[in-house]
Amino acid sequence: TATTMEVVSTNGHHYDWAKEVKEFHHTKAGVKGLVDVGITKIPRFFVHPPESLQNPPSPASNASDTTFEFPTIDFQGFESGGARRMEIVDGIRKAASTWGFFRLVNHEVPLSVMDAMLEAVRRFHQQPTEAKMPLYSSDSRQRVRFNSNAAVREHDTACWRDFLTCVFHDDTLDPEAIPLVCRKEVQEYVKYMIKMRETLSELLSEALGLSSDYLSRIECMKSESLSCLYYPACPEPHLTLGTNQHSDTTFLTILLQDNVGGLQVLHQNQWFHVPPIRGALIANIGDLMQIISNDKFKSVEHRVLAQSVGPRISIACFFNASSRASAKPFGPIKELLSEDSPPVYREFMCSEYHEYYKMKGTNVASALPHYKL
Repeated sequence: TATTMEVVSTNGHHYDWAKEVKEFHHTKAGVKGLVDVGITKIPRFFVHPPESLQNPPSPASNASDTTFEFPTIDFQGFESGGARRMEIVDGIRKAASTWGFFRLVNHEVPLSVMDAMLEAVRRFHQQPTEAKMPLYSSDSRQRVRFNSNAAVREHDTACWRDFLTCVFHDDTLDPEAIPLVCRKEVQEYVKYMIKMRETLSELLSEALGLSSDYLSRIECMKSESLSCLYYPACPEPHLTLGTNQHSDTTFLTILLQDNVGGLQVLHQNQWFHVPPIRGALIANIGDLMQIISNDKFKSVEHRVLAQSVGPRISIACFFNASSRASAKPFGPIKELLSEDSPPVYREFMCSEYHEYYKMKGTNVASALPHYKL
């Protein structure tokens, strides 16, 4: 049998998991560091079990089936109110309650800001390793850190990517903490993410049948965590994933991706490709939003494929509660409850919720069942 230090890899061989992971982290070079030295085989702790790598349906079959049309919300004219706004709110309600995802076009973020942000993230990751090393950390309390989302505990499989995280508690982060190589672009991009949050906050409130300012008032999205992701080309993409299957633990996520692609969404039990469209953003509902909406909105599982082409660059902006709101319990919004619609979830503190995820490790399934009544 395997000792606590050993793991049986998918080909049946025992190997010293802890030693390999420790050596990888010790380099502080991330996945890009492996690619830079020209590896042709990926380390064993990056190899995912075959069942998590099942083949997706072909994009062609998706395209011909109208039930698989990925929702697109055109923001043009959302401020004008009236019928146009109602149409947008209705589109968001349908998308959020079925797919849990929607593409945003004609939104408020200028193309120049998005392009500059993608380029800044590329610049950060493509610096020499020595420049990134001081930020390398697995400590999630650090508000700015560089890491590879590699396995940190036994039996976790690592994903083929590196990331820079910048956490804005209550919309603020000391600019000096952001690496100079991308500081200006990160600050500018976050300004627009906050603007988008305000807009989506109103539209999602209305989609739930609440007053426009409801979600804004409860401050459930007043903190941002920016995950600046770099997925290098992989020599054995069929053995690993860029990001494993998961649902987001947050209230809402807004994603900007470059033109490489690889994002897949689980819809009606099939993997659906979400091709990148220049200038578009992707929004998705997180677990906490599903809970407070009492299952009216859905938090849906998704993943990113590892690919032989790359790097793929994307920026995920995760919205979480303000410090003040986090100090109070969260649960289904009272105004959405009735005799016909009783609460599906219990109330809990955000700290308890995040602790639960930490305890479960990187390969945790959704926490939603844990909070069901």
